Amino acid sequence: MRIDLIILISLLSFLLAFVSIPVVIKVSRAKKIFDVPSPRKIHAVPIPSLGGVGIFIALIFSLSCLLPFSSAPWIQYFIAAAFIIFFLGVKDDIMLLSPLKKFMGQVVAVFILIFKGGFLINSFHGFLGINQLHPILSIAFSFLTMLVIINAFNLIDGVDGLAGMLGLISSITFGIFFMLENDLIFASLSFSLASALAAFLIFNFAPAKIFMGDTGSLLLGLVSAILVVQFIKIEDSTASQLHLTASPALGFAILFVPLMDTFRVSLLRIYHGNSPFESDKNHIHHILLRRGYSHMKISIVLSLFTIACVLLTLLAQPLGINLIFLCMFLTLPVMMFLLKERKQAVSSGEYKFMAADLKSLTSSKIVTSEGKIVERTSKL
Repeated sequence: MRIDLIILISLLSFLLAFVSIPVVIKVSRAKKIFDVPSPRKIHAVPIPSLGGVGIFIALIFSLSCLLPFSSAPWIQYFIAAAFIIFFLGVKDDIMLLSPLKKFMGQVVAVFILIFKGGFLINSFHGFLGINQLHPILSIAFSFLTMLVIINAFNLIDGVDGLAGMLGLISSITFGIFFMLENDLIFASLSFSLASALAAFLIFNFAPAKIFMGDTGSLLLGLVSAILVVQFIKIEDSTASQLHLTASPALGFAILFVPLMDTFRVSLLRIYHGNSPFESDKNHIHHILLRRGYSHMKISIVLSLFTIACVLLTLLAQPLGINLIFLCMFLTLPVMMFLLKERKQAVSSGEYKFMAADLKSLTSSKIVTSEGKIVERTSKL
């Protein structure tokens, strides 16, 4: 496989997403398919939420048309898993889906990837003194890792441009490493996703014309899970050209923001006696919003933080995987201290945020079962 084919796949993916997303916006408006404002959301007007459809079309079509299936049989299983995730996301974006049904669908998709696609984490590479994993532990840990990554991107998708920016950075980073490793198949997957996300971000930056919705965030999480598992396996290869000494730590650094935010929020919910699946406004982007940060600034700050984590992890490779992981986990309380909220409003941005919440509580538009938008008002 030649590098020029990767460029062709990336261009095709970008063009397909760039052309299809405006069509999705038009159809969503015509059919009144919106993400409607509510007390737990931060937008004040209905916005189309099926941007993930354009990302899915671009990714699957470009890979199906141009990648040689004979040299990468796992692609057919990835496409099968992606279709499951796609239908889960579309159903949830249009009609809502219970957390249990959504989780069971994710389990089926991951099952296909592990048992048919062969995406297994077989070793901890010395972390906590563990190297090769028992087959049962390998399957269990791979299941857990992939499910957490899928849901981490679903949860971080809270402000305009954030999930798309983090996904763009992670997919480009994985793509560069796979190119250096001469693994052009996975490099194609990485850059195809990056190209589709780049096109999507044109319509998603504030003020957003469309959201990626669960269709996009779940697909982004699925592809990221595949990329990180394959990236960790690089260290297992004796023919590796990268000579990485801590690929799990580096893979974790690339996905640091969504993973650590999910970990932190889940612990907070459990600590307060709530379900870890219950929605709230305790994510990092919610905290930054209340500190007066704009959507664009939040996306830029967290993207730069991700890049810094990757660079620091690369520089710390000679220190060994245990020390790298320890340093990365220690950054979490430091980050939370810097983002510690005050009891009173710290800026006018917080007052605006609170006003938007109040407005959504007292007057918001809802979509009826017939697809019409009506005004809902209530008195406090």
